[in-house]
Amino acid sequence: MSNIAYENWQEMLFGISKNPIKCGFGLEIGSGEVIPEIKPHPRPGMEASLDSLLEEYKRITNDIMERAIKLGFPSLMLEIEHVAQLTLNPGWGEEVIKICRDILHKFHKKYRIKCALRATIADVRRSEHNLRKSKETDLVFEAFERCARAGADVLSIESIGGKEVFNYALTRQDLPGILFAIAVLGSRDMEFLWDRIVEIAKQNGSISGGDTDCAHANTAMMLAGGMVGEDFPHTIAALIRAMAGARSLVAVERGAKGPLKDCGYENPIIKSITGVPISMEGKASACAHMDLMGNLAASVCDLWSNEAVEYRDMFGGTTVAVFTEILGYDASLLNTALATGYAECLRDLLIASDKYRDPQALVISPDVAWEIGKVIADTEGYYLRAKRAALKAGEIIKRELKEGNLKIPQREMDALDSALLQLSSLPDEEEKFSHDMKSKYETLVEEFLPSSYDIQRR
Repeated sequence: MSNIAYENWQEMLFGISKNPIKCGFGLEIGSGEVIPEIKPHPRPGMEASLDSLLEEYKRITNDIMERAIKLGFPSLMLEIEHVAQLTLNPGWGEEVIKICRDILHKFHKKYRIKCALRATIADVRRSEHNLRKSKETDLVFEAFERCARAGADVLSIESIGGKEVFNYALTRQDLPGILFAIAVLGSRDMEFLWDRIVEIAKQNGSISGGDTDCAHANTAMMLAGGMVGEDFPHTIAALIRAMAGARSLVAVERGAKGPLKDCGYENPIIKSITGVPISMEGKASACAHMDLMGNLAASVCDLWSNEAVEYRDMFGGTTVAVFTEILGYDASLLNTALATGYAECLRDLLIASDKYRDPQALVISPDVAWEIGKVIADTEGYYLRAKRAALKAGEIIKRELKEGNLKIPQREMDALDSALLQLSSLPDEEEKFSHDMKSKYETLVEEFLPSSYDIQRR
């Protein structure tokens, strides 16, 4: 990347992107409207047979659309994030997409609600089986093809490349290993995946959406826990999120158009660089997990998501209906701010409510995300740009500490200093770094196969 989409961070707003897209039944994403993106999850046991899964998704989709219509919501995105069985049995995934799309079409035709369908394929590959050449890899691509043929408007995945090395390095706070896993292995794997996903999307009239760094950055976020969590340093998790921005960008570089996936908390960094529309999750994803940026996450979103909610009954209706209502009203507030000229004010309030809650919130605040994005855009090479992104994030954290805006325990400051020292000592040459890391980790991590990343063994 040789330039950045936004001249300054203040240009970034929710509901508006430089490169909006049209998809599905009249849906426009990034064209001046925030759209709720509801993500349901079937109850355990429903995956026992195709018939039970189809009946489950039929009920789910009808409940979602009926609640949206009753409340007068004008638009909606439905994400079907595959349980493993839908990818391991690609024909099942195809049938689920067909039935969900038929229901969306029925509601659009009758009520003119604008809607679209995202299919997120499960990354069922196993590192010990070779990520590039295995029966699981073939199933992943077959699932993409079948879902695209069945009418999925947007194709996405949460890819796992590098996770076998990352898990080993994370538990040891080994920053060189973490960087190798995300920047080199993860980026190379995304390049392999997204060349094929983009091709499948073009052949079938779908849109290649985007990836997310759940495998690395979200793992670190979950391990770090809440504000009193001491299992893993929050400052290091923040550096990892900056690395993730460089890694998840690869999907767009290989042709993905967005909307990027909701659980990629690094998405504001990528939006600042590319201008593609992004989905985000925050307070409405509390049904799935906790985060420390529940309001801030909405500040430049184009889709607003709940992450995933299991299909159950509540006093207010089924869970999917209830969360459709929550997301729809959040989107309504954001859209009213856009319509009345208060969008910048609301954006700034969303940022201010969380920006200094935690270093992890700080690094995805749009102003900081833009600074990190500019470093990434101005740097060549997967490894070096991720390294510089992490160093930039560390520099900004230290700046905010010095200015008294951010307050963290001494142990977090010590962890940050140690991490930055490790990163600063690394070479800028990717070839030397990769060679050293490959030699180290192919001995330490049995599942690590350099051939999965087109890296030759010794």
